[in-house]
Amino acid sequence: MNEIERALARLDRRRFLARAAGGLGFAALSSLGLPGVSAAARSGLVGALDGGRGPHFPPTAKRVIYLFMSGGPSHIDLFDWKDSLPKIHGQELPDSIRGGQRITGMTSGQTSFPAVQPKVPLRRRGERGTWISELLPHIGGIADRLAIVRSMHTEAINHDPAITYIQTGTQQLGKPSIGSWVSWGLGSDNADLPAYVVLLSRTVDRGNAQPLFSRLWSSGFLPSNHQGVKFRSGKDPVLFLNDPAGLSKDDRRAMLDGLRDLNEEHFAADLDPETETRIDQYELAYRMQTSVPDLTDISREPDSTFALYGEDARKPGTFASNCLLARRMAERGVRFIQLFHRGWDNHNGLNQDLPRQCKDVDQATAGLIEDLARRGLLEDTLVVWGGEFGRTIYSQGKIGAEVSGRDHHGRCFSTFLCGGGIEPGIDYGETDDWCWNVAKDPVHIRDLSATILHTLGLDHERLTFRFQGLDQKLTGVEPARVVRELLA
Repeated sequence: MNEIERALARLDRRRFLARAAGGLGFAALSSLGLPGVSAAARSGLVGALDGGRGPHFPPTAKRVIYLFMSGGPSHIDLFDWKDSLPKIHGQELPDSIRGGQRITGMTSGQTSFPAVQPKVPLRRRGERGTWISELLPHIGGIADRLAIVRSMHTEAINHDPAITYIQTGTQQLGKPSIGSWVSWGLGSDNADLPAYVVLLSRTVDRGNAQPLFSRLWSSGFLPSNHQGVKFRSGKDPVLFLNDPAGLSKDDRRAMLDGLRDLNEEHFAADLDPETETRIDQYELAYRMQTSVPDLTDISREPDSTFALYGEDARKPGTFASNCLLARRMAERGVRFIQLFHRGWDNHNGLNQDLPRQCKDVDQATAGLIEDLARRGLLEDTLVVWGGEFGRTIYSQGKIGAEVSGRDHHGRCFSTFLCGGGIEPGIDYGETDDWCWNVAKDPVHIRDLSATILHTLGLDHERLTFRFQGLDQKLTGVEPARVVRELLA
């Protein structure tokens, strides 16, 4: 068997298509540095290189900023007021309402499940008079920009499977995250920055901070250049990005050129698309050595910026600082930006911990949205705020005790969206008088994913990747719908 026959024997359809796409991609890449190529043309070439699977129809959003409140914020205390709550305060949760729902091991041993109304009042905000907690005064101040969904639901009741579920569309490990699907589907708008960036914020309540694992922003079975790139606080936002001492830029360029030649030889022998992906990642890392320091340098931001986001925005690693970085990334064309804020797992000490958590995120969240609006970015930037599930109406621990809190609850919880083609100033969905079950217009977490993709011009049914004999997709095999009532 000659070399051509051996190559053809290894060249299945998937690898042939990947090789063909890679060849076109390198042709595009080679033109990015040519003088006379417009920014718009470069943007299109980068999109083709990095995926180019869509859009399937005209988008309303170019990018997403997903503010993920890890731990399960209490919808009852923040967004879901009912006039019934003072009346049922102290009453046992009826079996007819619970409906046999399983509960976690944290409260399964309780003999009593008394309902608890919020300690801090909610009040009507905005022209429509929507209910928002006094713990979130700044978010309440932009109520007319928000679409609040009060009928979210999920089957998962523990943190790791629930976060994995809402991020990847399944409770099983190893699947791509939503940001990776978006990166693969649309590619990048900036050749010098990743399409998908993750920021982890320091939290005020470390005792309630559930661990977060890098697989939550993994590319799974998608090419690895679509995984989320985690930015860190401090002088090195991305590990190993800077050259070692004594290594010049020319030395680095020569090393990468040699490494590229070796990888191309390896690809020619094995036809593994991941080898070409690796070449792209090395080149992106080289370009990021210039782009990332400029991105993370907030020293030239005016004082008015910090008045908008809060003084914590001056402190690297805080939620406020990461919100400011998210705006700077949006300006530079980063496609999917995800901020994880931990500490919302209020099993105990709810009345002490929840106010601190809200203070940590309230002004910065509202400031980010206002800043995007002032800069003309909100109309094509989708902002999503929410967690993996909600909290129970009943008290965990003795009602009224200082250490009492609320357990996990997946039957219903609240999320809000704004910008990027979302109808502003609306409420969608309702829960029952016990804030326990969805009473109207349910929105499954798969529906939320389908809606996010839709704003980006991606059809969740068509955005598929062949893996293990199946056309895999973010929303899985169970039904999912775009919540068109949320769209402007």
